Amino acid sequence: LTIAQQNGGGSSISTPVGTGAISIIRISGNNAIQACNAIFKAYNDQRISEKNHKKVVIGQIVESNTIIDEVVITCFISPHSYTGENLIEIACHGSDYIQKKIIQLLLSQDCRLAKNGEFTLRAFLSGKLDLSQAEGVAELIASDNDKSHDLAMKQMRGGFSNEIQKLRSKFIKFASLIELELDFSEEDVEFADRIKLMELINEIKDTIQPLLESFKFGNAIKHGIPISIVGHPNAGKSTLLNTILNEERAIVSDIKGTTRDTIEEIITHNGYKLRFIDTAGIHSTDNQIEKIGISKTFKKMSESAFILYLIDKTDFDHKSIEKELQEIQKKLDTETVMILVANKYDLNNDEILFKSETLCDLPIIYMSAINGQGINKVFEMILSTIETWKKLSHEIILINQRHYESLIKTLESIGDVTRGLQSNLSGELLSIDIKRCLEYLGEITGEITNENLLDSIFKDFCIGK
Repeated sequence: LTIAQQNGGGSSISTPVGTGAISIIRISGNNAIQACNAIFKAYNDQRISEKNHKKVVIGQIVESNTIIDEVVITCFISPHSYTGENLIEIACHGSDYIQKKIIQLLLSQDCRLAKNGEFTLRAFLSGKLDLSQAEGVAELIASDNDKSHDLAMKQMRGGFSNEIQKLRSKFIKFASLIELELDFSEEDVEFADRIKLMELINEIKDTIQPLLESFKFGNAIKHGIPISIVGHPNAGKSTLLNTILNEERAIVSDIKGTTRDTIEEIITHNGYKLRFIDTAGIHSTDNQIEKIGISKTFKKMSESAFILYLIDKTDFDHKSIEKELQEIQKKLDTETVMILVANKYDLNNDEILFKSETLCDLPIIYMSAINGQGINKVFEMILSTIETWKKLSHEIILINQRHYESLIKTLESIGDVTRGLQSNLSGELLSIDIKRCLEYLGEITGEITNENLLDSIFKDFCIGK
């Protein structure tokens, strides 16, 4: 639970709502100590004060002469707290009644309930975090695997922010020199070296471009790397999904066209979140429902990082499969990885119609979806490709959509500055484009903000953070 004070502080439940062993209630604001002292009685009869920084105090929450609970209180005194304000954490028992009772008592002491993300917003407003780091807090809370946790920790610790601030500070220097030129416009002098400005622009572009390229990898890590399982009907797609999940998630039947919609499930493998998508079989049909399913299959393929194309070794037409693969490759992003899987490896050799090591210059993995034989090779290929992406990515990996969009706009504005320099535009016109670049970079770290932007960012935070 979290609480907030009317005079600039807040309170709320920081632990999930519900019954548990312990619940933590946070109070932040100038009068947090006074509000807590009004309802708390320490066993040593001492009152909480600004001398109690990082001190743990044990006592009772009382209403009049009635004991509500035995609690542990931790004090964080301004500016040495998460929010930069006086901050009190009350660890009480997890009873829903106790939590609500303590909150009611705090509300009677000139406190109010905190809004979503208000504690982190206060940390940002007091300079404890920049905006990108504050968003990293939300990313960290939402992380559900090793890799997304690592990326969120780097963002929260300011690695990305530092990179942006370095670029922005260099740009500000040139902007100020160009502004100075405007003050001496009648003398027709140049304080800003145009050649060095062009060098800085190239440096910024060289920094931003790898960050933008890393977003696809970062976004996939955050939301799950999409892997579509495709192929003809009865190639074993649903069987493969069930084997990967180790449960009967998809209906399996000898009747062709059983799967008419997409089925998505997520697993974590070697720290990566993998999102497997079972799709409708690709084939010619007059059935309108099947056509809709096949259309969804192609849509999912276009959105996937990997495609597992299953070949039924017992029902194989080399020319038609090769033609189909070529058509699919034309429609895919050049970065999409297609893995060919020859299924039904468990059957006898005399039942196998297809034997080859490559098809359309793509290596083939032999596998049995029904018993899992060869699936480890599929995972090995996926993971080795992901590690290659990681090595090619910038040391700092972009995971936030808002940051991505701001960097895109920055690059566009830098293009305007470049064209202005090439056209020998006046300092006055160059200054407009440079300021626009600075605004987009400033939006990332929070040097430039507005109320709508902050509301948009912090509305998705949990209340206690």
